[in-house]
Amino acid sequence: MVASGNELDRRIQEVRRFNRAYTRLIGLLHEGLLDSPFSLTQARVLFELAHRDLPAASDLSKELQLDAGYLSRILRGFQKSGLVAKAESRVDGRQNLLSLTARGRRVFADLDARSRKEVGALLSRLDPVEQIRLIALMHSIERLLGIGSEPKVPYLLRSHQPGDMGWIVHRHGALYSQEYGWNEEFEALVADIVANFIRNYDANREHCWIAERDDEIVGSVFLVKQSKFTARLRLLFVEPKARGLGIGSRLVGECIRFAQRTGYRTITLWTNNVLHAARHIYKKAGFDLVREEPHYSFGHNLVAETWKLNLKNTPNNKAIA
Repeated sequence: MVASGNELDRRIQEVRRFNRAYTRLIGLLHEGLLDSPFSLTQARVLFELAHRDLPAASDLSKELQLDAGYLSRILRGFQKSGLVAKAESRVDGRQNLLSLTARGRRVFADLDARSRKEVGALLSRLDPVEQIRLIALMHSIERLLGIGSEPKVPYLLRSHQPGDMGWIVHRHGALYSQEYGWNEEFEALVADIVANFIRNYDANREHCWIAERDDEIVGSVFLVKQSKFTARLRLLFVEPKARGLGIGSRLVGECIRFAQRTGYRTITLWTNNVLHAARHIYKKAGFDLVREEPHYSFGHNLVAETWKLNLKNTPNNKAIA
């Protein structure tokens, strides 16, 4: 049944009234989103860059339905502020692939934390039953308008936060015991490494990346200073349920890009030959196996390996991702 002219007009007014109230409620009318210097569109671009694996500008323009020129101006501003880095595509030299810099990831993490806090405060006005009803009504709106739910993103990367180091030690100890039978000596080694990282952390020359998927930590890696021109990659880890998404390669790629920007000339790492998946990632990234040494550690006879990457042979910002 088609609504009469007067009835349709009334419904239009109701939708517009709701839109005005909701945009005011969530602060979209403020000059900066979430008390930040960013507009809603700029914040959404940062969100997409944090959740995508080296997208091209054309991909963002299509996904966000933004004018290419407008998006280009936003990206230029982000580059000028040190938030975004560009890398020429190895597949199509006409395209530039985009990624957040270490500073960009910190900025996005702050925006994301503010957003969660604001939405949490909004939901806290309701009791649990009302919260469930509200979410159900939101799903109804999506279904009726045919807009669907926002697709789940594979994963995002962020800098370390309080509590992450304990998780890294725990998961290394538990998983390596389960998969390789290594004893608590390995967990102690991991604890020493992360403790030393926190005590001597140099934010300008070192970094820890944490991978999250569906609000759960699923991976991590460290790049630490070994000498003025040599960095060391440590503790690459990906949860079994998140393997196959390219997280390990992305984490190693971030280490390489960070090392290039920071002025390191080489990256070294120490591993064991039983860690086949990690060895494959290192080889694919351009690392060379330079030394092998049998040893008895963690309750097993193992063969330690030292790998090295000469960054002079790796084009800037073209590391694997």
